[in-house]
Formats: sequence, C-alpha cells, structure tokens
Amino acid sequence: MFDTGNTGFMLVATSLVMLMTPGLAFFYGGLVGRKNVLTIMIQSFVSMGITTIVWWVYGYSLCFSGGEGGVIGNLDKAFMMGVTLTTPSPYGSGNIPEYVFMAYQMMFAIITPALITGAFSNRVRFSAYLMFLVGWLTFVYFPFAHMVWGNGLLAKLGVLDFAGGIVVHNIAGMAALASVLYVGRRRVGDSVPHSIPLVALGTGLLWFGWYGFNAGSELKVDAVTGVAFLNTDIAASFAGPTWMLLAWIFEKKPKFLGLLTGAVAGLATITPCAGYVTPASAAIIGILAGGICYLAVNLKNHLHWDDALDVWGVHGVGGALGVILLGVLASKAVNPAGVDGLLNGNSGFFAKQLITVIVSSAYAFLFTYVMLWGINKITPVRTTEGEEERGLDDSLHGESAYQGV
Repeated sequence: MFDTGNTGFMLVATSLVMLMTPGLAFFYGGLVGRKNVLTIMIQSFVSMGITTIVWWVYGYSLCFSGGEGGVIGNLDKAFMMGVTLTTPSPYGSGNIPEYVFMAYQMMFAIITPALITGAFSNRVRFSAYLMFLVGWLTFVYFPFAHMVWGNGLLAKLGVLDFAGGIVVHNIAGMAALASVLYVGRRRVGDSVPHSIPLVALGTGLLWFGWYGFNAGSELKVDAVTGVAFLNTDIAASFAGPTWMLLAWIFEKKPKFLGLLTGAVAGLATITPCAGYVTPASAAIIGILAGGICYLAVNLKNHLHWDDALDVWGVHGVGGALGVILLGVLASKAVNPAGVDGLLNGNSGFFAKQLITVIVSSAYAFLFTYVMLWGINKITPVRTTEGEEERGLDDSLHGESAYQGV
C-alpha cells in the first residue's frame, strides 16, 4: 500500500527538519552574551516538547482536517482520532502513512515560533514565553498552515508556498518585529556575539536540515525533489558571499558572521520557491536575498529597533522577498503542478503573491502585538532591570553555561 522509498525518504526529511531546532538553538546561543546562552537555547528546545503536545492534541487537526477553502480546519483528528497504521497521507501522492506526514509537518510547527525568540532575547520571562508559544501557534501558525497547505483559503485562491516562505518565515519575522516594538529595548548592554564558533555550528546544522525542509516538501522522491534540494544549496551559497562582500565594502572587513547570516537569509528566501524555480533563478534569489536582507538589517539598526538577532531582517524580509520572487520567477517547466510567474506572462499570480505577503504580514504583526499585551495582563512579559543585569540564565533558570559567569 505504501511506497517504502518515499516513506523512508520522508522519515529522513522529518529527522533533518527536527535537527534544525537544536541548530537554531546553537545559532542563537552563540549570538547572545555569556549570561543569557541557556535562556535563548531553552526557548528553542522547549518548543520541541510543548509544540509536539499541542500538535498531537489539536494542532494537526486544525491544520489538516476539514475546513476546505476556509481559514481553519476542524477537530476531527484531534489526538489523531481515526488515524491508523494504514491510513494514507491526505496530501502528496498518498503513498506514505499519515503518521509520517503528521510528524513531518510537526517539525515545521516546532521551529517557527522558536525563530521569533531571537528578536526579544535577554528580556522576556519564561512563563510569558510559554503562553506566547501556545497562543501564537494556535492563532497565527495554525490558520496560515491550513490556508496554504491544508487546502484552505489561500490554496483555493492559487497562492503558492513550497516550504514555508509565508507559513514559516514571513509571519515569524513580522511577529518578531511586533515583539521588539512591544517589549522595547534591552536595558542592559550585552557583549555579543559571545561565540561565533557556536553560530557557525548552528548555521551548519540549519543548512544541513534545510535540505529536508525544502526537498522534503515535495512529499515524495522525483525530479522536483532534486531541484528543490539543489536550489536550496545554490541560494544559500550565493547569499552568504553577497552579504560578506557588502560587509567588506561598507564595514571594511570580510566578516565571518556576515557570511553565516547571509547564508541563512538565502535559505529563508529560497524556501517558498525551492520546487518552482530553475537553479539559475535560485542564484538570482540568493544574490537578492544577501543584498536586500543586509540592507534590511542596516535599516533596523538605523531605526534603533532592538531586534537582537535580526529575525525580522533575515526571516521576515527574506520570507516575504521569496514569496514575491516566486510570483516573478515561477516556471511550470520546473514543476507542472506549479504555475508560471510574471516573467512567463502571469501577472495575476504575481499579484496574488504580493497581496498575500501584505495581508499575512499585517495579521501576524497586529495579532502578536495584541497577544503580548494580553499576556502582560496575566503575567509580566518583560524581565526586570535587576534580572537583566544579573543575566537571565541565573535569574530565571538558576543555571550557567560557563563556570564563573
């Protein structure tokens, strides 16, 4: 009944996407100061537990059960009710078990809210973050996952997002910006990054896992899987050096951190496009990602937004850019299940992608801001100046990443 090759491939892809969350923890952990390493890392790791629980209880069902053409699904598959060992996946070719599809999509849900944490590092209480995690998944991530990938409203309108430009990166980046503006600037200066080797390790794990993130989104092994894999690498490989070159020109030094950040920007930007564009287009996307995300981060600095780890500039701008570029560069010659973009004469598809970016950005920003305001009425979101001075690892968690810190 099931194709063992496709099932095996999807289990590997699921494992790769799972690895991205620890990779993100190392990436963010290296970027913060020595007194806040564990605080930022636990925010990624706890999502692996809490999101899995929420996903099994009701999240998967809201995303992928019922609600055809709507904003959200139903609870028919809450607790995976009605799903057996022989139930085929309702998406893709249907020749993998639904349990495997559920697990694969769960890994996307785990990493998306974890991305946001880099924006408000060093100044948010853990209890408030846990409330934020569950609320944001329920009211932001689940509706967009359903609308785009669960045969919901945006899918019916013809919007495409191969692996998460809208569903993951754009809405997470806009939520990050809302978090920064609500929480405010750090009161205590942080000596960052404290460990660029940790950032490099995290980047390597993210890059490696991204092959499962993008290639796995085909949900089977075919030529599109191969081009999505290749496009992922090409975009990152062009974006990293582009960012590094710009830093070399404007900051007078070729920065290793710039190379790493640029590569992640390229990975985020190619995500919605990976299975719909040519490798040549992926190179263009990588160059634009490196340049535009670099400019976005500099704009953020100029505006004095304290997005500590550049989540908005890399993921928010990168995800939005990728969705828009898909509207320009998409080609049915690459993927017959896709559409042609603006350069191939389809201006209507470009308009849909552009409008979707605007609407999704506005909703993610506004809801996140209001939700933080609501959480703050229940428990303080912001840490105290004394806690920040002491370091959140010790003041919130009673632990230290390094002896003597």
